[in-house]
Amino acid sequence: VLQNLSQTPVLRELLKEAKMSDTTVTIESPELSMEPQLIKLGQPGPLTLAMYHFLTEMQETKKGVVTPKELFAQVCKKAIRFKGYQQQDSHELLRYLLDGMRAEE
Repeated sequence: VLQNLSQTPVLRELLKEAKMSDTTVTIESPELSMEPQLIKLGQPGPLTLAMYHFLTEMQETKKGVVTPKELFAQVCKKAIRFKGYQQQDSHELLRYLLDGMRAEE
């Protein structure tokens, strides 16, 4: 899930802009004939910041192995079911991760 998200340029760009507080982001959809959406973002939350740092580390690191310890800790704070390293479905992680970041907006 995290490898797929790291290869989503729109997400990486939005997180880069979102890490700065009080930023206005323009979202355009070329395939849908909609007006561009202007969204004012407040201070990013801890899950959003952890996601930004993790994706940045994945893109920029040369050491090969990246461990999502801080991101996992933040996910566990939002969804206790992930604590304890029990087997979980990847779509559940994706849902809790994206819902948790959306709740921090």
